[in-house]
Amino acid sequence: MDRVGAIILAAGLSRRMQERNKLLLPIAGVPMIRHMVQTYLGAVNSEICVVTGYEAERVKAVLSDLPIRLVHNDDFEKGQPFSVRVGLENAPQAEHFLIGLGDQPQLTASDLRTLIAAHLAGDKGKISIPFRGETRGNPIVIPACLRSQLLADKVNPGCGKFTRANPDLAQHISLSQPGFFEDIDTPAAFSTFQKMTSQGVPR
Repeated sequence: MDRVGAIILAAGLSRRMQERNKLLLPIAGVPMIRHMVQTYLGAVNSEICVVTGYEAERVKAVLSDLPIRLVHNDDFEKGQPFSVRVGLENAPQAEHFLIGLGDQPQLTASDLRTLIAAHLAGDKGKISIPFRGETRGNPIVIPACLRSQLLADKVNPGCGKFTRANPDLAQHISLSQPGFFEDIDTPAAFSTFQKMTSQGVPR
């Protein structure tokens, strides 16, 4: 059985959340980043690596008892690609990695398992990217065989530029679940999410 691990990006500055760290907002009674890690733990069969940056100690504190690997991105203020680099450099041994965001609380473990199954049923040597129409989602699935190529660009690391430059190494996975395409970046987005869940809309 192919081992599938995960890299969860939890280093961002939460600039649009008006001085609140979005990863610590309450989701289902726990901080958002903890909720996300627990979701991924229900889907993968290898280790999870969480990349911290902004307010790292606060983030680490709410994850301290979970069976994960925590790594710190000293360059977190430079943007997400550098967190991807740190995650790929420190990810545990596995054949494939989900690279996901810490602020997609509509995602479920079932959603992630659906993406993993689609990746494994396709070309396992390509990067699998969720799409709904023309909209690109997260997480994506990276085969370990591409890790060295993704790390080769020291100036602009990560997956976005790589997949644009190498479309033959990416495959689109058609998915409709909203969790892949919704994140929480602003107070308004968080308020909408709270209203949705309070009304019993499935997540």
